[in-house]
Amino acid sequence: LLETSPGVAEVMFVEKEPAERHTIISWEQKNSCVLPEDLKNFYLMTDGFQMTWSVKTDDTPMPLGSMVINSVSKLCWLGGSSMYTLPNAATLADLEDDTDEEGNGDKPERPHFDSRSLIFELDPCNGTGKVCLVYKRAKPVVSPDTEIWFLDRALYWHCLTKTFTAYYRLLITHLGLPQWQYAFTSYGVSPQAKQWFNMYKPITINTALLSEEADSFVNKLDPNKVFKSKNKTPVMKKKPPSQPAGSQKSHTSMTSSKTSSLAGNSSRK
Repeated sequence: LLETSPGVAEVMFVEKEPAERHTIISWEQKNSCVLPEDLKNFYLMTDGFQMTWSVKTDDTPMPLGSMVINSVSKLCWLGGSSMYTLPNAATLADLEDDTDEEGNGDKPERPHFDSRSLIFELDPCNGTGKVCLVYKRAKPVVSPDTEIWFLDRALYWHCLTKTFTAYYRLLITHLGLPQWQYAFTSYGVSPQAKQWFNMYKPITINTALLSEEADSFVNKLDPNKVFKSKNKTPVMKKKPPSQPAGSQKSHTSMTSSKTSSLAGNSSRK
């Protein structure tokens, strides 16, 4: 599909060998948690995923799309490392605030950088954020239920999917377009990224609109009313005189003078 799209060049797919079972088991023992079944089956088929593609601008390929899922060895824990290699340096856990509102209603509870959650990086997103595998309720026992969340550059959390399989489908559907994860945030993708969406995946940028009622797509604009001519009272324009007023006056005076002169001549006669 990508190779047949207009302007697309250099579609690169990195084939990877399946992860060995003992590698997955050692990862689970090291992090004291069990990988979800769909993600484990994925790693048993291929140890990660990577596909990139470019577009030609002025006959020069420019990298655009990137689809990445980290291998088991790069499925690193996020939140425990210090920002600096100094004693008592700040960590991501220091960002936690007990006064933060928890999820209620339809909104799920957001992940925590402290011991309440276990967070592992699935995709670095080329520096625009991080897609993470999140274990909720890490204490006293790690829950086997996981979710896929997106952590933006401002360190705000956005829920993407409940399962890895659903996230993998989203990744493929959006073709790895830049900042596609931001389509599932309240502030959306940037104007530049929206242009790429409109070119290669126009239906996915209108995901929110598709969930609305069908009536919202009906064109309620009545062209008969828009282009209907208003009944205006015709204004009668006065016909301009064939001769100017000045010439008319001179013609009248000349006629009267001629008449008076003829009357004088007849009286004289």
